[in-house]
Amino acid sequence: MTGFISRRDFLKKSSTGLAGITILPSLAGKVAPSDRLRIAHIGVGGMGKNHIKWFAGLPEVEIAAICDLDQSHLASGMNLVHELQPGKKIRAYGDFRRILERNDIDAITCATPDHWHAQVAILAFQSGKDVYGEKPLSYSILEGQQMLKSLEEHKRIFQLGTQIHAGDNYHRVVEIIRSGILGRIHTARLWKTGFSPGLGFPEPVKPPDTLDWDMWLGTAPEVPYVPERCHGTYRYFLDYSGGVYADFWCHIADIVFWSLQPAGLKKITARGEAPEGIADAPKWIDADFEFEDLNIFWTTNPPDVPGASGRGIGAFFEGEEGNLICDYETREISLSGQQVNDIPEIDQTLKRSPGHQQNFVDAIKSRSQPESNLPYVRKMTLPMHLGLISWRLGRPVSWDENLEKCPGDEEANQLLARKNREQWNLI
Repeated sequence: MTGFISRRDFLKKSSTGLAGITILPSLAGKVAPSDRLRIAHIGVGGMGKNHIKWFAGLPEVEIAAICDLDQSHLASGMNLVHELQPGKKIRAYGDFRRILERNDIDAITCATPDHWHAQVAILAFQSGKDVYGEKPLSYSILEGQQMLKSLEEHKRIFQLGTQIHAGDNYHRVVEIIRSGILGRIHTARLWKTGFSPGLGFPEPVKPPDTLDWDMWLGTAPEVPYVPERCHGTYRYFLDYSGGVYADFWCHIADIVFWSLQPAGLKKITARGEAPEGIADAPKWIDADFEFEDLNIFWTTNPPDVPGASGRGIGAFFEGEEGNLICDYETREISLSGQQVNDIPEIDQTLKRSPGHQQNFVDAIKSRSQPESNLPYVRKMTLPMHLGLISWRLGRPVSWDENLEKCPGDEEANQLLARKNREQWNLI
């Protein structure tokens, strides 16, 4: 590594304190029943079952209840809980509000479709419960603002389900980028391959007897039931989500926002194509984000930069002295004509995570915000929403970071929120 020794002096002279997030160590040994956290899981379909498995594996946690408005999901969720916690008696609910009424539950996890995330979290905050919520954070920018206000008002704990954030690779990338070894980073490129399908033109049918379709729609517009709009493929509809782009943005944008803390977003320009069929989320989308001192480019296909080809998801940092490319588990640094995956001269300065779910449990007990806390993830998620707005309007939009408005653009500002169906406007 002698090729980097000359840069070590630079690092010592220009060291910028690596602002880490306090992470408490995992509690060891047996935990008395009185010290265990009682957690309920809301939404126990695909990702919700992972929530059950993850938290059932933590010694400080007891699963107290589960909820799903599809009785088939509820039945399979109950079977899983009984398998993981044999002999434990828990309650199953079709309406999450019954869980929030219980004073013996400390926290909830939320793995509902995107358009329910904010209401579940805010109502949980109001009921005195902490929240582990699936990504994306919210359906709209306004909902993210409302979530932050409620979190602060009720002094709750929130962790976004960005599990990759807890990995050693992301921590190490942050240390390398913040060290200054690559010089000033002027451009970051993000991508995720995959296309939103059109899903054809199926005819509406009667909802399954096991499903409360009206409640599933919730705040979204009332429409006839079509299976393609529901489980598994709901995210390809703008009424509920934002396609592959909205699904994966936070997982890979996380490393850029953690490393660089971009500020002063000014302009967003998105391009893309609508799918053929009933689905209306972008088939593909590319978006340019202009910050004060940084440009971020999102593309559906890998960019034309070294090491990107063949990576289904990734981030590429372009610095004045070198580059770094990474995905969830790997990284490669290009510096002084060399290609390496680490620079030992850069010290480890960030505490490593005890695990994403363990970090949430530790944060509840210490009453300190966890790694993927709400103030941070809201800033990281907000540009994604603006990219969708630009795509829907078919033109660039400007942004005032202080006002959190599109200045002089009422058409764009109308898309910062939507009018909820009154009977499901619960907050």
